[in-house]
Amino acid sequence: MIEPEIPLSAPDITDADIEAVASVLRTPRLSLGPKLAEFESAMAAYVGVPHAVGVSSGTAGLHLALLALGLGPGDEVIVPSFTFIAVANAVRYVGAHPVFAEIDSETLNLDSAAVEACITPRTRAVIIVHTFGRPADMPALLDLAGRYNLVIVEDACEAIGAEIDGRRVGSFGDVGVFAFYPNKQITTGEGGMVVTRHPEVARRVAALRNHGRYESESAVSGPTPELADSWFEHAELGFNYRLSEMQCALGLGQLVRIYSILARREAIARRYCDLLCAVPDVVLPVTDIPGQRLSWFVFVVRLGMGFSQADRDGVMRKLAEHGVWAGRYFAPIHLQPAYSAWRGATHLPITESVAVRTLALPFFNRITDNQIERVCAALQCALHAKRQSV
Repeated sequence: MIEPEIPLSAPDITDADIEAVASVLRTPRLSLGPKLAEFESAMAAYVGVPHAVGVSSGTAGLHLALLALGLGPGDEVIVPSFTFIAVANAVRYVGAHPVFAEIDSETLNLDSAAVEACITPRTRAVIIVHTFGRPADMPALLDLAGRYNLVIVEDACEAIGAEIDGRRVGSFGDVGVFAFYPNKQITTGEGGMVVTRHPEVARRVAALRNHGRYESESAVSGPTPELADSWFEHAELGFNYRLSEMQCALGLGQLVRIYSILARREAIARRYCDLLCAVPDVVLPVTDIPGQRLSWFVFVVRLGMGFSQADRDGVMRKLAEHGVWAGRYFAPIHLQPAYSAWRGATHLPITESVAVRTLALPFFNRITDNQIERVCAALQCALHAKRQSV
């Protein structure tokens, strides 16, 4: 009997989630309604900040965060290259210049010494990505920000629930951004959240997500006859980056389960580590950094130093033959065609070496022990075939 394929990721939607969305559809308010305010309040409380603003995606959140913080043409923003391309794209959206810094070889997060080496008189900000749900070295990076008067944006899109000494990521910088794409720890289908301790930043993000309308009754209730004129008043150039009531209802239901979701994902990661710890040519993610709590977004291993990108891709094909889907995380941004004109003399040897050997294994809340065992057996088989071919 042919066993079913094991996907790389899958959303975890319950009957209660479905009913929560359906209940919104029975109301006349499908956008800018009470569920948005409720979701924003719940996220702010969970992260530990006073303000949260729901937006249409994590990318939209990064874009609006940079605008609200005053970033623009002539400014340099330091970012990792080993991350999703949206991080650098958001910098370009506001007319600023992304500067790529090297990562730490173990954590795969920005290396603080490398960041400092990139700082110039034009540097205004650093976007710190908590890669794969692992907290970055915030104490060192915040120290740099203080010494060089830099703005800090935390890209926590992969890291909801991750902690440093009991404090949740997203609460350290000037702004934090979360995302709720279907492969994330919790999902709203599409969607994101901007969190901040600065009320003026939250106010501007809220206006920019809604076509440049600043907070008033019209901005949250729509064009009623009494407020029709003010509904069409726009203080500045804005965007349609709103988060719908249906998405917020789904997000609220998912957030209620966040503790059990994170615990389940941690258990899955531990099972993978137990099964793969003695497998040659597999480098497991570091899990024992003091004071840190990971929020497992994906389970990414690295193949041995002797593996090329072609070797890694061959392993992926072998896994697919066994019905196991795997992924590449990440292709370095500075090497991608969209950034050929921005590359300059950028050379990031750690980023480039790591990227060609990373392999994301199937990882989602409802993966079974049997499926995990299948994945690990298929990976060992693929690696054995590679060694035999040498």
